[in-house]
Parts: sequence; structure tokens; C-alpha cells
Amino acid sequence: MSRAKYRRVLLTEQDLPKSWYNILPDLPEPLPPVLHPATKQPIGPENLEPIFARSLIQQEMSPERWMEIPDPVREVYTLWRPTPLVRAVGLEKALQTPARIYFKDESHSPPGSHKPNTAVAQAYFNKIEGVRRLATETGAGQWGSSLAFACSHFGLECLVFMVKVSYQQKPYRKSMMQLWGAKVVPSPSDHTEAGRKILATDPDCPGSLGIAISEAIETALRDPSTKYTLGSVLNHVMLHQTVIGLEAKRQLELIDEQPDVIIGCVGGGSNFAGLAFPFVPDRLQGKSIRFVAVEPKACPSLSRGEYRYDFGDTTQLTPLIKMFTLGHGFVPPGIHAGGLRYHGMAPLVSLLVKLGVFEVAAYHQTECFEAARTFALHEGIIPAPETSHAIRSAIDEAIRCREEGRSRCILFNLSGHGICDLAAYDKFLAGQLEDIEYPQEKIDEALAALPLVQ
Repeated sequence: MSRAKYRRVLLTEQDLPKSWYNILPDLPEPLPPVLHPATKQPIGPENLEPIFARSLIQQEMSPERWMEIPDPVREVYTLWRPTPLVRAVGLEKALQTPARIYFKDESHSPPGSHKPNTAVAQAYFNKIEGVRRLATETGAGQWGSSLAFACSHFGLECLVFMVKVSYQQKPYRKSMMQLWGAKVVPSPSDHTEAGRKILATDPDCPGSLGIAISEAIETALRDPSTKYTLGSVLNHVMLHQTVIGLEAKRQLELIDEQPDVIIGCVGGGSNFAGLAFPFVPDRLQGKSIRFVAVEPKACPSLSRGEYRYDFGDTTQLTPLIKMFTLGHGFVPPGIHAGGLRYHGMAPLVSLLVKLGVFEVAAYHQTECFEAARTFALHEGIIPAPETSHAIRSAIDEAIRCREEGRSRCILFNLSGHGICDLAAYDKFLAGQLEDIEYPQEKIDEALAALPLVQ
């Protein structure tokens, strides 16, 4: 098959992966354990059962390299999977680059992003354990809308605490969640003790993912019929997202391609991990593949955070996980890439950054929106603000190829469309977006409150 003949590489439903790939047994060194916040000792499954479904806890800790995808999950996946692998021919021509640019188009899901890959799985495993309701947080609304979509398939109630600044910026994501039957609450809220404490201190608090997580976990702890779900960061979420990379590997094989650089935006790390993890064993076995995790300069957990044990939420309800973090008290500015405004990074992604397997890049939001406009002009797809970070990095890599006169294969994850983010694009077109480099003294202040772990 000549790649020159194909702009879109498609798989059939029969090619949908039958198992998720678990990177844990292939890591160059063991992942640091999750610790109990009081004893600072490794926790067991029983410590997580008040919050999570048992099946998901098992997946979180499993040493098995492959985990079978249940048929009911694969059946829902077929509504949009397998997703296309697309050659960005128009973008290549516009950049006058010898690079071959491909993107995995995850915008095809009903909610418009990669998030349903794990939302459907989490809803299913909770349903079969008799859970009545799922509580969660969401930033830009991609995760919240995906969980609402998944819950509607399996007959579960869904409660979403949406970061207040995003609740105000992105009303149509809220509409999507409500159409799929979810209840959506702006966070911080007066629905929880955690929210009330935050509002008492700062009535105008714009919210953060850490605060919204606290509210969702508190809700789950108060109600035995409710469990908590998370759209990024945790191992089982990364696991479910590997359908992206597994499909991409097969698609590249069909056109006799090998990626030289793999790129994804990172907030908690799930879409980047989903694309990158299935290729990591190739790198560890000697293949020359670079991996670039791209974050906003306004929330730079990888580039300016510390690799430390920290809480996953603001009010310290979670266990301690070792990750790159800006501190659980960090409240990021209200940039429009709401899904990238988290204080920490997935432990698995963090470890691979620490070991030098993954590189890190950081950008301001205006240069990312400019890249999104270039992409929309030449490829026709309006990307989510989060995704625009990956596009910015891919364009920079392609320009480098042009300057060096080298043809490399660039693969990035188009993690979602931006149809619900047009208000942000209006501000960009009007020149009203502000670039924010978070002050070091604020980061130092948040890091000073991290727990001390030997």
C-alpha cells in the first residue's frame, strides 16, 4: 500500500483492539507506590474501595500486560471506533516541510474527544457492581460530557462538578451533559463542605480541578451508592486510553510508516499516554522515537513543578501519589484550555519524564490558538484549545524538519474538536486572549505546602 495514495487510514470494527495495554510491567523501573496520607505507608485495595469500583482498583494495580476489553464496552466503542489516522497533507504543504505529519482523530466520538474511551469502561465496571450514581469533576467539560454520555448508556445517574471558570466560559458543554441526563454543578459550590470552605475564604474563587475533585470525592464518601470517577491521571485511565495508540500502530503498519516523534497535549496525561504508551516498548528496545508532552505555560506541572508525593485534590481527601506537581493548593489562571489546568501529572507519565523517555514542551495560549487557526485553515477541523498545544508542537517539529532538510514522521493526537469552544476563538480573533506565565513565587508557595515523605 503506497502512503502517497492515502490521506485517511481506516480500520474496520473487526480491527478494534480486544485488549488494553498496561505499561506497568514494561517500565524501566517500578512506579512508586501510592501512600496513605496518615501513615505514609503503601495503601491496599481496601483503602480505595469507598471511592472506586473494585474492578477499577484491580486494573489500577494489575501487573498484567494485557487486559481484555469486555464485549459491552467494545460494543459502545463501535459507535466511533476505530478512529481515522489522517495524513495532514494540507498542513504539510502550507508549512513547505518535508515532514510527514499524521494525526489520530479522536474528535469522532459523540462527545467530541478521546475521553469516552475510559468513561464507557468506568461506567460499565461500576454498573456491573451495582453502583447507582457516579460523581466526577470536569475542567473544560470534555470529561464531564463523556461520562454523562457513558452513564446514559448503562443507566447510571451522573453528577458533575464543573470548574466554575469553565462553567461560565463553555455553556454548551454543560448543555451536552444535561442532554445526556447529568446534573452539572459549578465548583466550588455550596453542595459540599469542601466547596463551602473555599467559598467562605474566597467567594469569587474561579475554581480548579483540585477543588472539583474534592467535591466529587466528598459526595462519593457520603453516599454508599455513589462512586467517584476520574478522567485522567490514574493508571486505569491511561490503560483504557491505549486503544488510541494500539490502533495507530496498526494503521502506520498498513502504510509502512514508523513514527519519529509522537506528540500530545498534557493536563493529567491521558490522551498523550493513550497514544504514546503502546510505542514505549519500541523505544526501550532501541528504536529511535521521541515523545513530546506539551503543556500550557500557565499551568506548567512538568516543566516547573517538582517530582514529589502530593494529594490529587485541594482539600487532601485522596491518597498521596508521586508525580510532577505544582502543589495541591495551586489554583491556575483561567486559560481557555480548561482540560490542562490540573496541578499534577499522571504518575506513569511523570516517571517516564523523570527517566528521560518523554520530553516536555510548554507554550502560551495565543501561540497555540494561532497554530489551531493554521490547522483549521488547511485541514478543516477546528481543534479544542487543549489539542492546539499538540498542534503547536507538531508545527514546530515540522518547521525544524524544513530547516534541517530532513523528512521525519510526526504523529500527534487530535484529542478533541473545538466546536464548543468558539467563544474562546472569538476572544482570540478579537485579540483579547492574555498570555500568562505563572509567577514563581506562587508556585513556590503552593509547593511549600506539600506533605513531607521520606
